[in-house]
Amino acid sequence: MYQKFLAEFIGTLTLTFVVILSLDGIFPIATPILAAITLGLFVYSVGHISGTHINPAVTIGLWSIKKIDTNDALSYIMAQIFGAATALIIGMLMDINYSITASSSIITGLAEMAGMIFFTFGIASVVFGNVHKAMSGVVVGTSLFMGIAIAALMGSNGVLNPAVAVGIKSFSIMYMIGPIVGSVIGMKLYKFVNSSGHRVSNLRS
Repeated sequence: MYQKFLAEFIGTLTLTFVVILSLDGIFPIATPILAAITLGLFVYSVGHISGTHINPAVTIGLWSIKKIDTNDALSYIMAQIFGAATALIIGMLMDINYSITASSSIITGLAEMAGMIFFTFGIASVVFGNVHKAMSGVVVGTSLFMGIAIAALMGSNGVLNPAVAVGIKSFSIMYMIGPIVGSVIGMKLYKFVNSSGHRVSNLRS
């Protein structure tokens, strides 16, 4: 019963800690690429257990289209926040230092929202079964990379994850609201497009 919550905890902890290490300059690979690879690997390793949300905004977006019930959604979010907080504590104990600024401007919120729309549009394609299982991690990871790139180009830190934002000390109201609103829009937009596609297919048949 608790394996899916443990999977969300471990996944969020790992993703957050990888980002922390990357911001400290430990890895020679850009942070968006590392985040995308990490998420993709967790899709393959624990996707069958929890769905690999490892992001409160993703959980809320899936809840908005009735792909997860309220009790599980709340438990997922708690596990994700604990995972990110644990990564933060580990980073502090290891004395990992880096400089990051969390803006509360409307532009930051819009950037996070726009990036999240692209990210969750890709996630929804997997959730609705329109992506071959063998490609699910690639699609989700690539969607995250694309979303981060868009958000960063628009002026945010490109976090797209309220839990990770807490864990890397890049948290503000905009790093919470932007991803949540973007997730709901992205999920509902894909659901609408997907249902429209089925109607067209039925008419042709």
